[in-house]
Amino acid sequence: MAGWTTLVQPDILAMALNRGDLVVVDCRFSLADPAAGEQAWRRSHIPGAVYAHLERDLSDMSRKGEGRHPWPEREAFLQRLQQWGISPSTQVVAYDDGDGAIAARLWFLLRVLGHEKVAVLDGGLSRWVALGLPASSALPQPQPARYAGQFDTRRLLDAKAVEAHLAAGGLLIDARAPERFRGEQEPLDRVAGHVPGAINRPYTQNLHNGQFKSAMQLAAEFRELLGGRDPSEVVSMCGSGVTACHNLLAMERAGLRGGRLFTGSWSGWITDPARPVATGP
Repeated sequence: MAGWTTLVQPDILAMALNRGDLVVVDCRFSLADPAAGEQAWRRSHIPGAVYAHLERDLSDMSRKGEGRHPWPEREAFLQRLQQWGISPSTQVVAYDDGDGAIAARLWFLLRVLGHEKVAVLDGGLSRWVALGLPASSALPQPQPARYAGQFDTRRLLDAKAVEAHLAAGGLLIDARAPERFRGEQEPLDRVAGHVPGAINRPYTQNLHNGQFKSAMQLAAEFRELLGGRDPSEVVSMCGSGVTACHNLLAMERAGLRGGRLFTGSWSGWITDPARPVATGP
């Protein structure tokens, strides 16, 4: 079976919940209350779903100068996958409250590890519940698995590599809201604005009525942004390297594989006050 590699629809997932090779991962998280997502998972979740905490499991918060959600160390991430019962042959489905912004982080972590069979639940738990699909409060006890692998570090850029990328004419796409990109509002980081040379495509533009746009529509929109560039010439960023992954997922849904991530993103860029800051459109 080829597996689901970008998105899966709730009704399709519901029919597959008893598959032995499937692991569902609940990625709900709130910056305002970092404990809320896990508490919500404990109360109710898709049957069998394990829980991934953005700051404990999908980031390494001990790394300084690399933004608000630094990329995790390989060994720690592999250990977590093993604890969740995920092996290289496992079909993984990630979900969050709805728009896929946090789930896409786990999707990209696995994709950079070389894991193909990973998808995001389109519409997330909100759509699952709206469709009347089953929920459970029983906490799973996954069988530990074995996972060996290496991150493809060519797809992970730090600030110095992003400067070189821009100098060579590469494309840097910022997934934050327009008002944050323009520097008019900044609720999270100490400096407002954007990396000079970046262009803005808010990740919410990948969605229509809470679900991803069609592959055809996303392809048309991203090809216009790319302007003839190969997808590997695209680097995605946001505030901390999380919602940037949503644009990379949308690109892959559109058949545009190979985009890269500025792991520290805006919060990493501004750790050095000597780096330039742009405001406005």
